[in-house]
Parts: sequence; C-alpha cells; structure tokens
Amino acid sequence: MIWKKILIILMFIIILGYQGIHLENAHKWIGIVARYVVYMLIIKGSREACALGYSILQAQKTFNIEEIIKHSKKYALIFVASIAILLYNKQRILDEDFLLWFIAYLVTKYPEVEANLVTINYGVGMACSYFEGYLVHVIPSDGAKFVGFEENMDIYAAKQGIVFPVKRLFIIITKSMYCPPDLKHFNKANRDDLSYLEACQVSDKSLEEIEKDVAGVKNRIYRNSAYKIYRPDKPPVYLSAECATPLHTLHRVLQKTAIYEDLAKVNVLEVVSDFCRTLSSIISKSPECRDKCELVYYDDTDPKANLASILLDKIRDLEPNFENLKNE
Repeated sequence: MIWKKILIILMFIIILGYQGIHLENAHKWIGIVARYVVYMLIIKGSREACALGYSILQAQKTFNIEEIIKHSKKYALIFVASIAILLYNKQRILDEDFLLWFIAYLVTKYPEVEANLVTINYGVGMACSYFEGYLVHVIPSDGAKFVGFEENMDIYAAKQGIVFPVKRLFIIITKSMYCPPDLKHFNKANRDDLSYLEACQVSDKSLEEIEKDVAGVKNRIYRNSAYKIYRPDKPPVYLSAECATPLHTLHRVLQKTAIYEDLAKVNVLEVVSDFCRTLSSIISKSPECRDKCELVYYDDTDPKANLASILLDKIRDLEPNFENLKNE
C-alpha cells in the first residue's frame, strides 16, 4: 500500500516539474501517456501469455480461465480505457516507436533470463524439503534402528490384530492447504450414510516411533498415525494417513499476511499443483520410497466431497481384493 502512495506522489512531482506540460496541450500528453500504457500492457500480456503457455506445455499445469480473468481484470480495464482515450483523440493506437519499445524491453530483460531459469517456486521447494526432510526418515529402513515403513505397519498390525489392505503412507493434500489436527474433522456431520475417519485407540494411534539424530537434534521422534474408516454395515478399513505439513505451515502463514507481507500474493492453487506434481515425480524416482506413498488430493472446499470415501476409492484401486484381505 505504501508503494502505491509513493508512486502517485512521484508521478505528480514529475508532472509538476516537467516544464513542457501546459494545460493548453494537456490532451496531447494524455494521449501520449495512454499510448505508452497500451505499449506496456501489450508487452506485459505477451510475457505472461508466453509464461502461461510454457507452464501448460512443460510444467503440466491446467488452464484456469477463472484465475486468469481475476488476475487480468484491472489490467484489462486500464487497457480498454487507454484505447478509448486514443480513439477519442483520433490518435493511432500503435505508432512506429512500438517496435523500439519492445526491443528495449527485451534488452533490459536479457540479464534476468538466466536467473529466471533457475528460479524455484514455493510448491516445488516445499515438495523437495518435505521429501528430504521427512519422508526419507519415515519410509525407508536405515539399516540400524528403523526397520522401514512397511515393516513398521506389519508390527503394528500384528500387535492390534488388524490388517492394512494397502501398506502405503496416504498423504492428504487439500485444495485450501488447511490441515486439521485430526483427520476426523473432515468427516461430514449428520451423514450416517457416508463413511467416516477416526484415529485408532489413543494408546495405539501411532505406528512404532522412529528415533533419529537429525541436524543436531538428538533423539528426534517421528510418528505416523493409524486411522480406520468406518463404513455403513461393513467392517472398518485400516490405513496410515496424514496431511502434508509444509502446506499446513504455508496455510498458517497466509492467515497472517500483515506479518508475512512478501507472501500475501501467493497463488494457493498453483502452489498445491506444483507441490503435488513435484512430490509425485520425486517419489516415483526414488527406489526406497516408490510404491510406499500415495498422494491423495482432496477438495476440502467442495461440500459434497468426503475424504473417507476418496480414501476408500484409492484403496480399492490399489488393492481390488481388499475386502477379502481383511477377513483373512
């Protein structure tokens, strides 16, 4: 907000200080300003269109027309107003100097090209951090204290007399990035016809603890939670599930943009998409974690979406015979 005020003040200082501006030729310089605004918006639009095209073709992003309209609305109004001024004053919209403007823009942007190629966005960075800072500690065996996630599930199942139909860590990624302290908060209230989640008994809600010395922290503890899905007129289905904590952290940050001003304009949908895509790619390339984690996207903004049902569908896709496995 303060930058907007500074820009307005600076603009008035330049106008007042420029001796060539007189009221009698105000319509002339207003037209010139309008034309330059059109130039800059065409250049800006071209740049963003190229960036969007690259994202769709190379980064496998989806074309979100609503997000584009929301982002471009103010620029479109300024663009239309500037063209209207030019037409009203019977001036050309594009003059001979437009090409020179475009060339000058490319020249000034050239030093940034190499830097932009290595820029990492929030979603990609958080996915890498989540994998290296967490998953590599709870999924593969370390050959010493920790037996590995699959065997850890077997130990828990043997103690509790249950069966995990799918021995994977289900990582819940919500559209809004909100992550409750207990997944039961995603259950639909007053819907007895729907499946619902519940953590296993308090004393046995987690798999065996993983204790490691990490980054100077002695005996750091990691835990994975066990849940069961209750179904109408059917026995419960057991699984290990949790939310993606980096997204939870960013969600908390975005609730306090007065403190974290630099992140106020973060595109949540883009972050979630980049996080999912990058984490899925990393896991698929890791022999130690491949087929041991399952990413589950959940639109928590959709009142009709039910996480327990989505998880059941995932389990059914991964193990079509899971009903029989439970009864063994």
